[in-house]
Amino acid sequence: MKNYNGVIDELINGTWVSPSDQNQYGIPIKNIQILESVEGLESGLINKLHDNQKLLVVSDPFTHKAMGEKIFKNLTGKVNVDEYIWEKPSSSIEGVDHLREKLKNYDGMIAVGSGTVSDSIKYATFLEKKNYSVFATTPMNAYTTGTASIAFNGIKKSLVAHYAQGVFFDLNVLSHCPKRLTAAAFADVICRTTAQVDWLMSHQLLDTEYKPIPYELLALYEQQMIDAAKEISEGKINALALLTRISAIMGLGTSFTQTTHVGSMGEHGVSHYIDMFAGDKHPGTSHGEQVGIATISISKLQNSILKKDQPPIITPTNIPEDEIIQKLGEPMLETIKKSMEPKIFDQKKADETNEYFLKNWSEFAEPLREKMLDYDIIWNSMGECGALRTAEDAKLDSNFYKDALKYGRFIRDRYTILDLAGDSNQLDSLINV
Repeated sequence: MKNYNGVIDELINGTWVSPSDQNQYGIPIKNIQILESVEGLESGLINKLHDNQKLLVVSDPFTHKAMGEKIFKNLTGKVNVDEYIWEKPSSSIEGVDHLREKLKNYDGMIAVGSGTVSDSIKYATFLEKKNYSVFATTPMNAYTTGTASIAFNGIKKSLVAHYAQGVFFDLNVLSHCPKRLTAAAFADVICRTTAQVDWLMSHQLLDTEYKPIPYELLALYEQQMIDAAKEISEGKINALALLTRISAIMGLGTSFTQTTHVGSMGEHGVSHYIDMFAGDKHPGTSHGEQVGIATISISKLQNSILKKDQPPIITPTNIPEDEIIQKLGEPMLETIKKSMEPKIFDQKKADETNEYFLKNWSEFAEPLREKMLDYDIIWNSMGECGALRTAEDAKLDSNFYKDALKYGRFIRDRYTILDLAGDSNQLDSLINV
């Protein structure tokens, strides 16, 4: 059967050589397979990674129907397995505690599908010091990360966890997943452009750490993926394989950087703001869909500011305390002040930055421009893929979305184009264009 792994095979074997430093790199996941079908191969894949282990196969009602029922049937009698269909999955600490109880009589778990099931199992097995593998039902990047997105009292946190032993993608199954999930996966990968520009800019201005290795891997396939956007939306196997491969690489980025900055900067901050503060206004959009909409907005800001011949004029950072209390509540203000500490510009730093920009703007901006996808490329390819592109597409209140762009910078300590725009008094005008 054809293998669609591409460079992932070299990463599994630890033989991929980075063009920038000539070092060999590997990954902590022992096996990743992107295949047209995994049917009939399940027991061989699992036995190699979970030899003599008693395992619980966990799915939800949707992923059980899509894949879980067949996987359990094909494992039964060949692997020591039981099955649990999680009727109301929740990627919350309560959901994790529920799975920890289920784990007591098992050596590990097999996750089937959805980010909710996968992330909850990832964190539960991490806490119990047991292992897991996953059969994916969407082409999302969360399956190959070593972090889990778990809610505490309704607020999502990205937590250090561990990597799966094996991650298995069945392209026939992925071709039947809801189109909005495939489009969201595309959106959550094309944000490479905004995340890389933000992270490199932070490195140049604040001397934060920056590692190019994941971007070298993503660059192998990004243009092909963009060119195949329409075929991805149509569920064509070769195009889906391309999206799945680049999603897997995006997820693996944290294994090279030990931080999620590689794919989570300004655009993810906006999405987090929506999830944290939309309340009854939340339209039920997924994280990936929100990231896609925010990527388009962030790209517009980056292209507007960084492609100008003249540098912005930086002023000291202003935290609008009264507005924040009114919009987000007083308890949030102290959290925001702490988050902002690493990226506050006082008068001295603002003056030094302006002097630097005056002498070196071209040298500062050019490396960022080189990493940027043109705004029209992002807009058009996301349209071809069927992704949501505007707040109106998502049925998200437009004034609330403008708030997310304006105040999203305050909830995280990562320096992004939203901070540069805010500190140069351009943000309000740009988000109202």
